[in-house]
Amino acid sequence: MKKTFNLTHPKIKTDRLIEAVKADVNKYLKRERRRELPEGVDFWDFTCKFGPTAKEAKGVHVAEVGKCIDAVKEETWESCYVEILAKPGRRKKKPQQTNTESNAQPASEYTPR
Repeated sequence: MKKTFNLTHPKIKTDRLIEAVKADVNKYLKRERRRELPEGVDFWDFTCKFGPTAKEAKGVHVAEVGKCIDAVKEETWESCYVEILAKPGRRKKKPQQTNTESNAQPASEYTPR
């Protein structure tokens, strides 16, 4: 999704327009997450950009898009650009713990104060 949202309208309040932007973004994310995963892929990952225009947009994490949209209200932008692109994601294995790390303080020897 690459879209510029107008945040000014003669009859609609800015707060309602911002809520509509957030709803549109959340609807898109839900729709993309429902798509069938290709073989060997664990989840859908998202590359996101946000800014007043496409040229001024900066990369943000998908969890921060809603916060960025809320911040627009305080900055009084006339429009905002949102770019969200889905890409396949693969989980990384956690590093194996060594024996010394796992036995640092066993639960049976712990005594509360």
